[in-house]
Amino acid sequence: MSNCAVFFNTMRTEQKTSVKNSIGRLVFVGISVLLQVIWIINLFLWLNRYSAAISLFSTLIAVSVVFAIYGTHGNMAFKVPWMLLIAAFPIFGLCVFLLFGRSNLTRSMKKRYELIDEELFPFLNGDDEVIKELQEKDLSIANQSDYIWKYGHYPVYHNTDVAFYADASQGLEAQLAELKKAEHFIFMEYHAIEQAESFERILNVLKDRAAHGVEVRIFYDDVGSIGFINHDFRKRMEENDIACRVFNPIIPVLSVFMNNRDHRKITVIDGKVGFTGGYNLANEYFNITHPYGHWKDTGIRIEGDAVKSLTVMFLEMWNAVKKTDQDYQKYLPETDYQAKQDGFIQPYADSPLDDEHVGESVYMNLIAHAKKEIYFTTPYLIITDEMNRALGLAAKRGVDVRIVTPGIPDKKLIYKVTRSYYAGLVRQGVRIYEYTPGFIHAKQCVCDGEAATCGTINMDYRSLYLHFENGAFLYNCDAVKEMRKDFEHIFAESTEVTEKYKSGRSAVLRGTQCLLRLFAPLM
Repeated sequence: MSNCAVFFNTMRTEQKTSVKNSIGRLVFVGISVLLQVIWIINLFLWLNRYSAAISLFSTLIAVSVVFAIYGTHGNMAFKVPWMLLIAAFPIFGLCVFLLFGRSNLTRSMKKRYELIDEELFPFLNGDDEVIKELQEKDLSIANQSDYIWKYGHYPVYHNTDVAFYADASQGLEAQLAELKKAEHFIFMEYHAIEQAESFERILNVLKDRAAHGVEVRIFYDDVGSIGFINHDFRKRMEENDIACRVFNPIIPVLSVFMNNRDHRKITVIDGKVGFTGGYNLANEYFNITHPYGHWKDTGIRIEGDAVKSLTVMFLEMWNAVKKTDQDYQKYLPETDYQAKQDGFIQPYADSPLDDEHVGESVYMNLIAHAKKEIYFTTPYLIITDEMNRALGLAAKRGVDVRIVTPGIPDKKLIYKVTRSYYAGLVRQGVRIYEYTPGFIHAKQCVCDGEAATCGTINMDYRSLYLHFENGAFLYNCDAVKEMRKDFEHIFAESTEVTEKYKSGRSAVLRGTQCLLRLFAPLM
């Protein structure tokens, strides 16, 4: 997708307050890109009318592209919509695909990340003793960890304590307390930042720390924050000695990379303490405002060796925008921290610029590993056939599989797509809950009460394939027990809709849902 897709996709981003300057820029970019698309399509149509030979040639090209798409390595759910669009409307479909659908247009950006990762990843060293200990405890869990290490390049850690926050406001208070202790540097990377009460509390601390010589950096996604902040946000930060960068700013020019957003949520303090989870730095996440009832979000605090991985994630994105760091070592200190807990934690990241879908694979491996139960919360449920089948197979072999989605939607169209997956899942034995108090934004999973994930990764195509994401894989941590307890509270507050979706649907509803699901990967 491109700027045009990003413009229409703002329906998918979190509810925003009205910030006129930023919204005006978004509208201008959307109109500019739309005009470019219309001009290119009209040009092709005019050429086809001008010459029968050109028309035949265009048709042959369209057929060739359909076969080429079919033969590419990738998920069929992504390929089928493009193939149908080109087959049904050759000129229009071909133009749109050539503009928006070619992943090779991100090749230069991919190379930039590879060069930065070649410098950063050597700082992340796997500990053979930790790996051996994990293998002795549970070989299946160790295999999951080994996958993340080999294909995600992030190691597993043992000397780390993890705290779980069942409510985003608890996470915010913990972050504020730790930010006040910062002595050397503060890194903050968020999809959405809002110039309102919640962030102002953080900003007051950041300004104080910066005045005391602490290096402070803020990194945010342009689309995620565009309706939350004014155009002078960066200037305001820099006036307070806070370095600020924006990821992938939208521009009035066609660009495939515009569709890849930074959805990560990371705070790092002195390389010793880190935070991640589902919440952004905006009022609704902390229930200061209530656009969709009660907002349910969660997060974790990490202290110890594993913070190094969060630091590397931040430095990767910061330097991908503009390479300025020469000495990474000063941000990756060796500490003498001694963990009080005995669990294992493995922070990991996922990038849309490679062919390895780490976020989805971690979920799939946990589903395959589950023996007794596996529970998920996700704000959007738009999954591949492979994950659908994996969830169903787990339920069929006797695993208690449950998924919790919002009771009050933030985007009605996406909510309809989410609900379209219920019937197929419940027929296989999966139990579906809707969070009655409001909108559940948490992205977490607990497997057999001993392994878990917590982070930014939704169970939808955008998170699993198109966004920069991050998460943490936990095993035998106290936080896993707390997450398991939190699921019990969530179930108690939710409405189980499993039985409702076992019954048949009308032909009209089935047809509408099939159409929505067909183009869900392109939303």
